[in-house]
Amino acid sequence: MTTTQQRATAVPSARGTRGPAAVRSRLRAAADALPDGDGVAVFTRACLAATRQTDAAGHAGLFPGVAGAGELELRLARRYAAAVDAAAVGLPVPACWRPLFQLRHHPGVRPLQFALAGLNAQVGHDLVLAVVDACQALGCEPARLESDFDRLGAALTGLEEHIREHLAPGPETLDVTDPLAHLAGVWSLERAREGAWAAARMLWGARRAPEFARECAERLDAGTGLVGRCLLTPLG
Repeated sequence: MTTTQQRATAVPSARGTRGPAAVRSRLRAAADALPDGDGVAVFTRACLAATRQTDAAGHAGLFPGVAGAGELELRLARRYAAAVDAAAVGLPVPACWRPLFQLRHHPGVRPLQFALAGLNAQVGHDLVLAVVDACQALGCEPARLESDFDRLGAALTGLEEHIREHLAPGPETLDVTDPLAHLAGVWSLERAREGAWAAARMLWGARRAPEFARECAERLDAGTGLVGRCLLTPLG
């Protein structure tokens, strides 16, 4: 099975998860069914916890916390729900998510690593395709979605802050000599978002050359997966 076929197999499983409430309910059910140490559960619960915080503050959050969530946010959540559903029945998941699902039970990988790897997959790959898909569905150029992209970026920043605040060891156990400090400091959400916007515009511009666009998407998927694998380097 080719990479393209694998991605096509994995993604459609969330088509039945249409609205914001259904997506969040699906992910909550998945998280509740997983043990605490499961890396997929770690990331999913971090997303849901961040959503509860933004809901309480009266703002739109990630995975979507309120009705009428933005087009990009909903598409992003559906892609993750599709990966969760595919893995649950033994189907392949996109390369960007593969390290998280393959190493989800590794005892040497810490919770912060699982959460950052999930965030990397979302921003480095899924967000790019969410922009392209939304543009196709709405019949618009990426520039029209820039404000929605920025709004979602704010929600992702809130998620990252929650991850680093609640999953990183305290300062008494984590210093500059700890390998986890190095890994956590290497990955940058801001730069990942900048790269995602550039990649989305590039893929949108390449849409009239389907083979080239497909190859670029596959390379993006694989490259994002490589970064995720590095973030999940066992530390103990």
